[in-house]
Amino acid sequence: MMRGLALLMALAMLAGTQIARAEVTASTPENDFKAFRDFFTNKFPKVPLNDFVNGPYSMDEGLRKQWIAKEDFPPYDFALDHGKELFEKPFKNGKTFADCFPNKGIGIRQNYPYFDDKTNEVITLELAVNQCLEKNGEKPYNYMKDDMAAVTAYMAFTSRGKPFDIKIPKDNPKAVEAYEKGKQYFYQRRGQLNFSCASCHIQAPGERIRAEVLAPALGILNAMPIYRSEWGGMGTISRRFTSCNSQVRGVPLEPQAPEYRNLEYYLSYMANGLPVSGPGSRP
Repeated sequence: MMRGLALLMALAMLAGTQIARAEVTASTPENDFKAFRDFFTNKFPKVPLNDFVNGPYSMDEGLRKQWIAKEDFPPYDFALDHGKELFEKPFKNGKTFADCFPNKGIGIRQNYPYFDDKTNEVITLELAVNQCLEKNGEKPYNYMKDDMAAVTAYMAFTSRGKPFDIKIPKDNPKAVEAYEKGKQYFYQRRGQLNFSCASCHIQAPGERIRAEVLAPALGILNAMPIYRSEWGGMGTISRRFTSCNSQVRGVPLEPQAPEYRNLEYYLSYMANGLPVSGPGSRP
């Protein structure tokens, strides 16, 4: 464990990454996107672009073989069944989730999160699910797991293969600001270990920390929500963000805090064009 931490600490001490250097010249979402994509395709030239959405399974051949075998009877199947049941079950007022979403909620995962011009905030799929529940007089779900993970797993499954299509309205400076804040959070160091998200997922993908193979940042949200063996169950993007903060011995924010939603906005934009692969499973 200490050897893995020492490796990450050494990588985190580097003066900067190719991405950071590229962004110095002209930092716009479009230029950031190109630099981000080029960094990973140059660093891992043998990994097919769309395969990055498979996280550690695109980095480690042994894990990949285990994953392929496990997909015959995926551990998230129970969540899909439960999520479909919840999605179609009428609320007390007779409406369902289908009444809250475009295309009745089917095949739309790739469009989340989006920036709401009316409220000037990032709306994630998890937030939209709870907004739907509250609008219809229902109790909101726990953002981390259980019913929320099940419903978003089902919605992701109906979008499998569809490319992420996240928009940053150029005519709305608040949207650009949310994107920039998400990028800042991604590279900002925090916690007693003084790590940023980039310390693991830009500088060390494919490396091991304890028994875990670190996933590349490119496409890291495409498989969400996921079943993790260490959790013994399903978890949402909110659960992943808060657990990462805890792992670097920092203080996690509240699930769906603006900082987390902005971070999701940034990472999802970086995944544009890559397919939805959720729900997924991880060690």
